[in-house]
Amino acid sequence: MNWRKFSIVIGLLIIFGGALLINLMLQGKEPPTQESEVVIPPQTIEVVKITQGSFVPEVEIEGRLTAFNKIDIFAEVGGRLQSTSRPFKVGSRFRRGSVLLNIDREEAELSLLSQKSSLINSITQMMPDLKIDYSESFQQWSDYLNQFDINQPIRPFPEAKSEPEKFFINAKNLNTQFYNIKSLESRLAKYIVFAPFTGVITEALITPGSLVRAGQKMGMLMELGNYELEATVALDELKFLKVGQKVKLVSDAISGTWTGTIRRISDIIDPNSQSVIAYIAVKSNDLREGLYLKGSINGKTISGVSKVNADQVIERQYLFVIEDSKFKKYPVEIAFANADYMLLKGLPTSTLVPSEKIIGPTEGKTVNVKELP
Repeated sequence: MNWRKFSIVIGLLIIFGGALLINLMLQGKEPPTQESEVVIPPQTIEVVKITQGSFVPEVEIEGRLTAFNKIDIFAEVGGRLQSTSRPFKVGSRFRRGSVLLNIDREEAELSLLSQKSSLINSITQMMPDLKIDYSESFQQWSDYLNQFDINQPIRPFPEAKSEPEKFFINAKNLNTQFYNIKSLESRLAKYIVFAPFTGVITEALITPGSLVRAGQKMGMLMELGNYELEATVALDELKFLKVGQKVKLVSDAISGTWTGTIRRISDIIDPNSQSVIAYIAVKSNDLREGLYLKGSINGKTISGVSKVNADQVIERQYLFVIEDSKFKKYPVEIAFANADYMLLKGLPTSTLVPSEKIIGPTEGKTVNVKELP
C-alpha cells in the first residue's frame, strides 16, 4: 500500500515538474515582433511633352513585281515551223522587231501570186472596152497595169471619174479580186511573228520542224525592265495617295533603291481586308518578276496633329497621359496610323505622355515623372 502511494507521489511530481519547465521555457522566449509594412516607391516614368505641328505621313506599301507586258504567243496560221537565227527557247532574249517565229509560207505565197496574176488578166481583158467607153480613164489604168508588181503589196485602183465608170469596174469583179488579194497579203504577214517589244521567252512549247496549227499556243514573251508593283492600301490611307505620286522602293533580297510612280488605283474594294490595290510602275533592268519590294509614299501634309508611337495608343481609342503624377486615360482621334507611329488630333499642347510603351498601366496609379528634353 505504501508502494502505491509512493508511485502516485512520484507521478504527480513528474507532471508538476514538466509543467513548470514548459512555463519557464515560454517565459524565456522573446515575443514575436510585428512586421513593419513594406512601402513600394512609385514607378519612375520618362515622359515627353506633346507638341502639335504639321507632319507628312508616310504610307508604307509592299508587294511583288509583275511584268507590265507579258503576252501569250498563238499561231494565227498553220504550217511547219522553220529555224531562225535565235532559238525560241526559255531564257532567249529578243529585241523589238526581231523575228520570234517563222512558219513555212511557200504555199500561201504561191496562192497570193496566183490571185495577182488573175487580177492582171482581168484588167488586161477590160482595157479595150475601157478605151472605147471611158477613154478619159484609159491612161491611168494603163499606167496602173504597167506598174503592177506581183512581188509588192497591191496598190489601190485608180479612182473612177464617173458613176457609170464605177459601175463598169464593179461589173468586171475587179473589187472582189482586189480585196481577196488584200486578205491574202494580210494572212501572209502572219507566217512571221515579230517581237512587239524587247523581252525574254518565259515559255516555249514548240521546236523547229514541228507542225503548227492555227490557234495553237507557241509560247510566252515577257518584257524586260518594265514592271508593276501591286500594293495593298487600306481605305483610311487611300486619301493620302494619288495617281502620279513617287514611291521609294527597296528590297531585302538585293541592294539598291528604285523610284516608282503610282500608275493607277483600283476602284474595287476587297470585302475581307477592306483595302484596294495600287499599281506602281517601276522601270529598271536590275529587277526581275516576282521580286518582293517594299517602300513608302509621302502623303498630303496634315496640320495640327501630335506624333506618338503606335504601340502607346490602346485599342486605337485612348492614350495614357500623366496628369498630377498619375496615369489618366485620354480619348484620341487618329488622323493617320502606320506600324510605327500615329498622328493624333485633340491632344493639348504640353500634355505629358510616356516616352515609350508602359507595361500594365492603370488609371490613377501614382508615378514619379522624369521629363526628357
